Amino acid sequence: MWLYILVGVLALVAGVAIGFFIARQYTMNYLKKNPPINEQMLKVMMAQMGQKPSQKKINQMMKAMNNQK
Repeated sequence: MWLYILVGVLALVAGVAIGFFIARQYTMNYLKKNPPINEQMLKVMMAQMGQKPSQKKINQMMKAMNNQK
């Protein structure tokens, strides 16, 4: 009886671990293909805030965001 419970618990733990790694890999691939923010989005945001975005400033902001990853 206790053997069935042990096998069930081990199968549950293995399923959770495998599911976690599959979900993590999927999310990383999705974010690599569809980055959350790009240069065009930064230009639009800065323009909406009333700033005139220069390419140098946009490059600095993109570099800072990429370093945070």
